[in-house]
Amino acid sequence: MCDSKRASQPDVKTSGFFFLVAFARRGEQGDGGMCATKLPRMLWVKSLHIVFIASWFAGLFYLPRIFVNLAMVPPESVAERERLLLMARKLLRFATMLAVPAIVFGAWLWMGYGIGRGPGNGWMHAKLALVVVVIGYHHGCGVLLRRFAAGQNRRSDRWYRWFNELPVLLLLAIVILVVVKPF
Repeated sequence: MCDSKRASQPDVKTSGFFFLVAFARRGEQGDGGMCATKLPRMLWVKSLHIVFIASWFAGLFYLPRIFVNLAMVPPESVAERERLLLMARKLLRFATMLAVPAIVFGAWLWMGYGIGRGPGNGWMHAKLALVVVVIGYHHGCGVLLRRFAAGQNRRSDRWYRWFNELPVLLLLAIVILVVVKPF
């Protein structure tokens, strides 16, 4: 049964990310349903999921643009190449740090609150498949960056311009699935 009393103290560290998790968990009971105290917490988790997704995708939108510039750098321009590699490494690391909570909060919504579970939620299966593709794209960016760092790039700047459009299409498809729920 759901209790409307809120916990006075969260049971995890109250700093940064752990504070957000503790705050989102306050008031939850293990009954699996949505009650007056659980629904607002679910909205906090959903809000954090959206913020981390938007931030993660910002990194995925910009990283291939750095690859375009790296592919255009002449071989004799070592300083420019090293500066772009440094930017790409830092951006990939930052995007990875944003991807982890995005995935954690998404899994929490799915498993903890039952969003997208049960009959008539085929859209969630399609969304999860696309999330796996996004994770693969993220990993692929890391592979391409390592090739650039090793001087083994085999692709043109034109190819990277097209590669840069893939996360836009993936995000568009995911948002349509989540909002429209076509099946």
